[in-house]
Amino acid sequence: MALEPFINSKPFTFGVELEIQVVNTHDYDLTKAASDLMRLVKDQKITGNITPEITESMIELSTGICNSHEEALSQLRALRDTLVSAADHLNVGLAGGGTHAFQQWSERQIFDAPRFQYLSELYGYLAKQFTVFGQHVHIGCPDPDSALFLLHAMSRFIPHFIALSASSPYVQGVDTGFHSARLNSVFAFPLSGRAPFVLTWSGFEEYFSKMVATGVVNSMKDFYWDIRPKPGFGTIEVRVMDTPLSVDRAAAIACYIQTLARHLLIDRPFVPKEDDYLVYTFNRFEACRFGLGGTCINPQTGERRPIFEDILETLRVIEPHADALQSSAALREIGNIAQAQVNDAAWLRGVVAKEKSLHEAVRQQCLRWRGV
Repeated sequence: MALEPFINSKPFTFGVELEIQVVNTHDYDLTKAASDLMRLVKDQKITGNITPEITESMIELSTGICNSHEEALSQLRALRDTLVSAADHLNVGLAGGGTHAFQQWSERQIFDAPRFQYLSELYGYLAKQFTVFGQHVHIGCPDPDSALFLLHAMSRFIPHFIALSASSPYVQGVDTGFHSARLNSVFAFPLSGRAPFVLTWSGFEEYFSKMVATGVVNSMKDFYWDIRPKPGFGTIEVRVMDTPLSVDRAAAIACYIQTLARHLLIDRPFVPKEDDYLVYTFNRFEACRFGLGGTCINPQTGERRPIFEDILETLRVIEPHADALQSSAALREIGNIAQAQVNDAAWLRGVVAKEKSLHEAVRQQCLRWRGV
């Protein structure tokens, strides 16, 4: 099977995908309602899409192609409101967050669709353990070589995206000590991690052909990399974020990635190289474990600094591009999160410390998702 051709797209357009928790309104555990939700929303006229995910306790919303922060925010809020209205009809709740605080993975039911059933047979219990919830951001690229350049240049900033979006401190009723425990579930899959270091599309096509020849993969969907090219969309897809607790934060993070992409492709502040990945796994772990207070090492200079400081410095550097993209309001929000060092994981821990109840924490997650 050949790799599908890369469809060049308008640079720095973007799309946002969010995987959402579906919970009951009795004790706020996950519940099986995705099929019913899909029936209620299928005829709604919306910009974007609402689709099922691998288990009956998840649902995904995705925007259309966006140009600006305002456009993304408008689409995400409309999608959220459509889904919340349907959930109210069914008396179920919806919540952001990278993991559900106390669900038991063994109770999950795989959504009845051929690809999900295939994944369940292939990965066994890992498929049900993959009831975790992420934000994916697509960035439009003018040509395939630019996409690969951007993919590898963007990898330097992966700890920023993890720390800003982290919202999964609890797993099966336990505080894991991590800000993003969700990514530990992703690690379990054999084709997760980073993309191979290839900077030309012809080189990437050769790599893909070799992988297909092994029988390990059939399409780009089989790669669970932190960032992967999506040739049919003409994008790269950044996949490391937890689903934030609000669509407003999701939009701000997406625009941070968009603005950073413009800086990286236009200014070309450095040339990516294989050795940049020497610190990649360390930086990624620090962001998952300690959030904004973790340490990151600049692969180009070797300088170590807290992730929140690295974000604030990056915001200063990319500020000129915010004007061109009308993303200044989004970047101010990112700056406030970094300055305060309070991501959604920290907020959740604060609720649990006050209320002494994970059930109450999920109830409050549902309120935040509604924009209350």
